[in-house]
Amino acid sequence: MMRHKRLDHRFVEHIPERLEPGVLYVSMDYATSAHSCCCGCGEEVVAPFTPTDWKMTFDGETVSLRPSIGNWTLKCRSHYVIDRGKVIEAGPWSDEQVEAERRRDRAAKARFYGQTPAIEPAVQPAPVKAAPGFWRRAWRWLSGRS
Repeated sequence: MMRHKRLDHRFVEHIPERLEPGVLYVSMDYATSAHSCCCGCGEEVVAPFTPTDWKMTFDGETVSLRPSIGNWTLKCRSHYVIDRGKVIEAGPWSDEQVEAERRRDRAAKARFYGQTPAIEPAVQPAPVKAAPGFWRRAWRWLSGRS
């Protein structure tokens, strides 16, 4: 549930230390934006503008950011789109969806900045190896097979 359904924008040179809820601060000098999380948790959300991160559109009256804002590292895990100043709640993502998007993002950055994207193996938990029991350990010790 979003506490803030709209964000007013303010073009600023520097992002203020204290963010006013319901305001999207945009610094063109530093190619970034910041706002207090729209769910109302009060956490600072920063969206930098780069060819591989967010794009900002100003239509003369309102601001839009693309792609969506996914606060996966925050406790709230809120997810929303800022479209012409309106905050549109987006659905939750699973941990697998978040990780897949992070891999896609790293690959896009590597391609853009001229690096070959590293192939990352899918995350798999290490198999659990049962600890040998007392008699097996005793047999290994006696037989010299430690």
